[in-house]
Amino acid sequence: MAQALSEGLLSGPRLLYCGKALSQTGGHGDVRSPGQVGLDNCACCAGLGRVADGVDAVRAAARDELRKGAHHLKVMASGGVASPTDRIDSAQYSIAELRAVVEEAEAANRYVAAHAYTARAVNRALEAGVRSIEHGNLLDDESIRLLGARDAYLVPTLVTYWALKQEGMNHGLPRGSWDKVDAVLGEGLAALERAARGGVRIVFGTDLLGGMHRHQSHEFRLRAEVQPPLEIVRSATIVAADLLGMTGQIGVVAPDAHADLLVVDGDPLEDAEVLADPAAYLRAVVQAGRLVVDRR
Repeated sequence: MAQALSEGLLSGPRLLYCGKALSQTGGHGDVRSPGQVGLDNCACCAGLGRVADGVDAVRAAARDELRKGAHHLKVMASGGVASPTDRIDSAQYSIAELRAVVEEAEAANRYVAAHAYTARAVNRALEAGVRSIEHGNLLDDESIRLLGARDAYLVPTLVTYWALKQEGMNHGLPRGSWDKVDAVLGEGLAALERAARGGVRIVFGTDLLGGMHRHQSHEFRLRAEVQPPLEIVRSATIVAADLLGMTGQIGVVAPDAHADLLVVDGDPLEDAEVLADPAAYLRAVVQAGRLVVDRR
């Protein structure tokens, strides 16, 4: 998909992908039910992750995802909502395993993003050299300190919990997973506010699945409860570009940048609703200098 987009065979957004997320047995990327023994580690597309246990196996999996073109690597460093056999408050992968993934990414001039909710999982990942924490709903003051000291990024995904609570079960989320949402739903805004006060570099993210993807822009509206619109715009542009290693190429209007532009009817620096409701406010999309959406 990424190659087809880059070659112009398909029309769509620029796609930078992590490949399959690396997960320990029984971790957030292990989608087997408790009674299921067989493991589908299909190299192509089955499942959201691949299970690898131990430093050597984790290194091999990381190298394989890089071989397949991953722009960065992702690890499951804590339990999650959608995984059937772990707890939200579990920490996953040893420090040695996490460091092995980081070493392989750094050797390839790439970085590692970690799915992590609890402060324990967040802090272990940061101590191992992970560059980006995805979610981080249950972080603590030490997490804020480490994010700053390690030059790392936080990617809150508030809208996914809102959407899962609203309609997750309608899209096939099991009852047990739906019940887990409450453990992280109420803490997300508090974590975002704490991180913003602490000067953490915050990136826009959503994590929505399937039919819930239509709610993506609602993330702007949720973040506006604790952040000024300018900071939210920065999180989706220049700060995101920094995380991806594309500073000066995307997320900025400047000479030699990609000329990606959204034309909106309103001022998103005054009101985040302008970006939260594209159906009402979006007038045009310019990608790499070419008009691809025109609603004028």
